[in-house]
Amino acid sequence: MTIFDNFLSVLMIVPMIGAFFVWMVRSDGETTNNNIRMITLITTLVTFLMSLVVWTGFDNSSADFQFVEKSAWFGDTVNYYLGVDGISLLFVILTTFLMPLVILSTWKSIDKRLKEFMIAFLVLESLMIGVFVS
Repeated sequence: MTIFDNFLSVLMIVPMIGAFFVWMVRSDGETTNNNIRMITLITTLVTFLMSLVVWTGFDNSSADFQFVEKSAWFGDTVNYYLGVDGISLLFVILTTFLMPLVILSTWKSIDKRLKEFMIAFLVLESLMIGVFVS
């Protein structure tokens, strides 16, 4: 068992964990909004750094799916199957690269319902990564 056995699943779950921490922040005010922004920014940066680990561990000489995770759910009816090839890897890198930039671009422009925006944003990042690795 290596570090890369469940790496794609962890990569998908990290933004959801960040969304949970944003959801747990209570109270209102500018300090709270800054905390929400920082949690979201740190989460997206960690996700980007994790995607760079996938990129550096990717073998360009192979056309097969890599970092493959496969397990059976409900017998043989439903399978959990993740992996990246050369094209999907680029989409994952692009997604995780753009997310911190978007957070920084909305740093002061989103004032109302900031918590809901950041939670939706992190869930969106998790789902987009899931689309590209499934």
